[in-house]
Amino acid sequence: MEKEIIEKINSRTKPLGSLGRLEEIAFKIGMIQGRVNPELKNPVILVFAADHGISEEGVSPFPKEITHQMVMNFTRGGAGINVFTKQHGIGLKVIDSGVDYDFPEGAGIIDAKLARGTNNMLKEPAMSVELCREAIKRGREFTRSEFENGCNVIGFGEMGIGNTSSASLLLHKLGGYPLEQCVGRGAGHDEEGVKKKLETLSKVSKKYNPPGVEEILSTFGGLEIAMMCGAILEAKRLNMLILADGFIATSAFLTAIKMDPGVYENTIFCHSSGEKGHALMLQHLKAEPLLNLGLRLGEGTGAAIAYPLIKSALHFLNEMAGFDEL
Repeated sequence: MEKEIIEKINSRTKPLGSLGRLEEIAFKIGMIQGRVNPELKNPVILVFAADHGISEEGVSPFPKEITHQMVMNFTRGGAGINVFTKQHGIGLKVIDSGVDYDFPEGAGIIDAKLARGTNNMLKEPAMSVELCREAIKRGREFTRSEFENGCNVIGFGEMGIGNTSSASLLLHKLGGYPLEQCVGRGAGHDEEGVKKKLETLSKVSKKYNPPGVEEILSTFGGLEIAMMCGAILEAKRLNMLILADGFIATSAFLTAIKMDPGVYENTIFCHSSGEKGHALMLQHLKAEPLLNLGLRLGEGTGAAIAYPLIKSALHFLNEMAGFDEL
């Protein structure tokens, strides 16, 4: 199949390689689907939301109440991810993985609340291994449900005040990088705020030495990150095309790839975030992102913005004339 896809790409009416990264994307999707005429069906972005106990320590410039307020904003269609998914015809599901708030019935939020946020990592592990496993299992179920509804391309977003702290610690522990290279401004810290955040996370890092990937995720992760990790693993098992977003989402991909290296082959890394640790995370994964727009909103917005480029790759492959037709 590899030879046939390459021949089709090279036989379109264009100079060899002249469509650059689009040719790489077309080849990748063709190989995933095992077809010379691959297609994208029923695209969806799942946004997982949860609170983080470490937010009690001032690691974010915003209070944790912003988490549930933003989730409600998703349901009203007022957030960045709403704008971009609507623009590009992408389905959107918002999932409460562990927000410390009782959402009203009929708000359009999928209830998968496993706890009212994680524990404060400065005092105890973010969650038990058992709770982490349950979050991974639930994430798998959400992806499987979309697949059964005819979806073959899926992206992931997140919302959770304090979750850049979890992502920074996951990069530090799983990638082996000094913590100061992993910690950035998050939701908008000034220099003093970043300094305090680094000091707090340094104490957290020194407190624990988890032996394996699952234990690292449960000690430092978030419920939304663990659920996303499970959703990613299931997407690979079902051989779907997977779209990676920014810093927090990529921390879930980093974790999932440690569990199943095959995840990498099905993933398109959509953008390089303006958050400090994301470029390092992508470098560690040897991933070349499609876009570098300085985005750091999260929510899956980078995946939604990149999606039309991915569609363009398949449009040229499937609709451009070949030289044999001239």
